[in-house]
Amino acid sequence: MEAGKLDRRVKLERWGLTRDEWNNPIEGWTVLSRPWASKYDVSDTERLRAAEIGSTLTTRFVIRWSKKVADFNTKDRLTCEGMTYDVVGVKELGRREYIEITAAARSDLFNPTPAPEPGP
Repeated sequence: MEAGKLDRRVKLERWGLTRDEWNNPIEGWTVLSRPWASKYDVSDTERLRAAEIGSTLTTRFVIRWSKKVADFNTKDRLTCEGMTYDVVGVKELGRREYIEITAAARSDLFNPTPAPEPGP
């Protein structure tokens, strides 16, 4: 893969225990890495369930392999351009060359630009 195709900055996150400034334990998402990635939208679906319409966007991301992200898995999540994705699958491409991440996001919840506040 050419380096020019890795044109998106993504954030790989893992749920875990961190510490605040007073060394108190805090559960939450911590950033594993912020690698460059390529992004390919695979499919989108819209369904009606329990009188609620929901849509899902499935996307594949490819990042360079590194020791820091070698154990990235389906319990983790990925954020790209303001949208948070749940990881569906992770596989190695080549021998420690790249990692392909298949992820799904609720696209009906995505709002890249906040609505303007009502004026006087």
